[in-house]
Order: sequence, then C-alpha cells, then structure tokens
Amino acid sequence: MSTLYSVIKETTTNNKNKVVVTLPVHNNNQLHGIDISYQQLFNDSKFIANKLQSTVNVGDVVSIVLANGYSILSIFLGVTFNKCIAAPLNSTYTNEEFKYYFKDMNAKLVLIQSDLTAALDAAKELGIKIWEIKENHFADTGKYSVSVDTDTMDGSYEGEISVLPVSSDNALFLHTSGTTSKPKGVPLTHGNLAQSCLNIKETLHLTPADKSLVVMPLFHVHGLIGVCLSSFKGGASLVIPIKFSASVFWNQIREFKVTWYSAVPTIHSILTSVQASSSNVYSNKGLLRFIRSSSSSLSPTLLDSLEDYFGCPVIEAYGMTEASHQMASNPLPKDGPRIPGSVGKGVNVKIAILNESGDILKTGEIGDIGIQGPNVMLGYLNNPQANIDNFIVDTVNKETWFLTGDIGFLDPDNYLTLKGRKKELINRGGEKISPLEVDNALLENDQISEAVCFGVPDQKYGEEVWAAIIPKEAYQKTLTPQQITEFLQKKLVAFKIPKKIILTDNFPKTTTGKIQRRFISEFFYNQHK
Repeated sequence: MSTLYSVIKETTTNNKNKVVVTLPVHNNNQLHGIDISYQQLFNDSKFIANKLQSTVNVGDVVSIVLANGYSILSIFLGVTFNKCIAAPLNSTYTNEEFKYYFKDMNAKLVLIQSDLTAALDAAKELGIKIWEIKENHFADTGKYSVSVDTDTMDGSYEGEISVLPVSSDNALFLHTSGTTSKPKGVPLTHGNLAQSCLNIKETLHLTPADKSLVVMPLFHVHGLIGVCLSSFKGGASLVIPIKFSASVFWNQIREFKVTWYSAVPTIHSILTSVQASSSNVYSNKGLLRFIRSSSSSLSPTLLDSLEDYFGCPVIEAYGMTEASHQMASNPLPKDGPRIPGSVGKGVNVKIAILNESGDILKTGEIGDIGIQGPNVMLGYLNNPQANIDNFIVDTVNKETWFLTGDIGFLDPDNYLTLKGRKKELINRGGEKISPLEVDNALLENDQISEAVCFGVPDQKYGEEVWAAIIPKEAYQKTLTPQQITEFLQKKLVAFKIPKKIILTDNFPKTTTGKIQRRFISEFFYNQHK
C-alpha cells in the first residue's frame, strides 16, 4: 500500500512546477494570489522531516496548532515523512483544552503559530518542546516563506529522507468530536490516509485541471483528507484563505478559476441564503464543476437550492474520522444516479446493515451501519471498552465490522440512507423517532432556514419531541410555532410532531459548523423547561 510520502513524490514527479496552493491576499483593494508549486511543497515537507530528526523520535506525536494556510499542510506532511504522528488541533481551543489534548496524545513537540498564546502557554506549562511558526507573505513580489523555530522554510531544500515511512506507520492522530461521550483518540496510518484520498479522487474524478477553494478547517478530516490530500492524489490545486467568508467566496471562485468546493451543510446554507437575497439569484450559476457536501446530513431541500442557484451537481458523501473521512458517496452524474436523501454507495468500502446480535439484515431493513475497508482505523487508542462497543463480528461470514454509530438501510442498488445517530433516536413512549426525518420535514417549509429536532426528558413518555427553528430573514418576525405545527400535520404522524417549537436566531455549533443534537438539546431544554 501507499504512504503519504509516495503519494506526494509521485504527484510531484508528474507535476513538478504546477501550482499546488494559492494563498489569496488583498493588496490595494485588489485580490491577488501567492502561488506555491508541488516541488516547493515536496521540498518543504522534506525540510521539516529532516529538521525533526534531531528533536523527536520515530513514532512520537507532534502536535500542530496553526490556522488554515500552506504551512499547516507542508508541516503535516513533513511530520509524517519522518515516521512521526501528526496531531493537528483547533487553534481556537482554550488553555485548558490544549492541556487536555496535549496530555492525552502525549505530544513530544508542538508547532504553534507565534500569536496563539493559549496554546503556547499550555505547552510551556506542560514542559513540551515548542517550535514557533510564522508565515511571511510578500504580496508585492509574490514571495513566500515560513519561519520554523530558528530556520526558514522557502522551498530551497533539496535533501532526501534517510528512512521512509511504511503504510502501517501511524501518520495522523485525531480525537472524535465526542457527541455522546468523552472524545476518543483515533490513530490513522499512512495506508488508511492514502486509501481514503484515492477513494475520494476516484469518486470525484480529480485531475490537474481541478482547483478547490478550501473552506473547511485543516485540523479536521473533511478539510485535510476530503479536500487537500485527495487533491494531491489527483495532481489538482487548492486555494486556501485563512477562513471562510461568504462575502468574498464568489470573488475567489472567479479570480482563481475554482472548479469545486466541499463543505458542511451550514456553509451551503449560508451561501444559498446570501444568493437568495441578491439582486440576481443566478449570478453565480455554472461556475463550478460540482459541489460536495459531507460531515453532516444535507436536506433534500437545501440540495435542490444549491443546484438551482449554482447550476452544478451536488454530491453528498458520508464520512467520519475513524474511516479517514469518506465511507460512501453519491456519484457524479456520468457515473450513475444521484439519490437525494441518500449518502450514496461505498467506494472501495464494504457496507452492511446489522442488528445487535451481528446478523446482517436484508435490503431495506433498518439497523446499525457497519463498514470495512483499508481506510478504516484498526481501533481507538488506549480505549478497550470503546473498541468492544464499536466493532462487531457478523454471524454469517465471521467478518469484523466497524459500527459507525449511525442507523440506516441499503436499497437494492446498495445506496445507503441514514436515519440518524443511534444514540440520538427519540424514544417517545416506545415509539422510535428519527430526528433527521423531522428535520427534513421542517426544512420543506420555505420560511425556515435551519431546523434541529431533538429529544428532551418527559415524565409521561420518557422522552418528548422538541425542535429549534431559525426562520429565514424575511419571516423572522412573522413565522409562529403554530404555523409550523400546522405545516407538519400534513407531513408527519402526530407522535413525531414536536410538542414544543422554539424560534431562535442561532444554534450552538462546533468549529467545523456541525450541529450536535445533544448540546442543542441541553442548551434549549435548560432555557425552556
């Protein structure tokens, strides 16, 4: 199997002087780009790998705390080239959060942006070695370099690496988002990552003609693997702003001739809302080859709006950290039908629906989603109970499956439809209710921008159904809970209709824009019980 080193080396050999990363900069109110080639990326990654040899040992965890940009990618690759384990973290964590994660991963070195005091202080308090990182942009000349500790990384390094990684070496260490428990440590190997980026590259037919605008954070598998590593595998290019901004998004798409982007539904929703309020709702139609959505369920209503406004296919995929991101995906139109509401078929990944005894269920039957594939982790780190809970041996073929924690079903063509997180199902007096089904019904109302259904404690039924709603801007003062209830009465059986509907202007979300029902349930229940 491949490693990240072999992936980057092969692509660089074939695309030596091709631009791999463009960094957007504004100079004199004009949008420009600083371009970095595949050769510079490869050289800089080898520079980091060789610099690490005198500081850390093979297999050590090296934490990376950097904003989106070129340096987080070259440093991530360099850490893995040196047979170490890269552990990127969210740069907005608090001091206490940094200390928890640094200790849990047993970080031996932290590479930190020089202005991130919370991370710097946490590493110093724990006595961890620190390399400060500073990016040097020169918009007038187009030159770019990175200060790494006491050295400068500028693409000029031409040395080689003495001992190369192998596919079984751990390359990436992340934590789950912890929606139902304390975050669990997930080690992913070179082989896991190389397979996943191949799967995504094949799904999307990525080639050197493609260019993605990176709007997802690079400390998360969606942005790092789903966009960046898959692009590297296809010899494609990236445009990496420091953060997502809807106000400049389409200017960047046009200026840099971007062909696709991938995001969570929250970002898609923001873009469609801005477009809907513009003087020409079709002003950005036909600019992209496709749009990809992952990391959270995309409602059929939002999918239709994206395709209507932007005039390209929307490809919904199913991903999670433990599977090195992608597990299933809808195909591009030339490869087969796309089924709204489905997350598609496994791409070099086997999918089965199982019951709690390990029986493989028939087509159309709802149960636990199990996956197998070379992109799937071998197990959680130092967490035997989580491994017992999340891996199951089926009763038919005696094969081991990783349980994703979601429930769903397969249709006759092996397209997978999700019914929700198993632990998020609402048990109202014995009736099991999928909150995702209620979400989708709510979002069919053209006055609603975002909707989240969740369960709350109830003395009579054990759990009751509630929902929180963000109305579209034009209806924020007129839409009422009673109107929403009357709308749902035409869509859902009575026991699925939320007993309480809360109108709000904001939901608590993760840093990647994901909605976590447990947190929303606690937030609104404590306010309205």
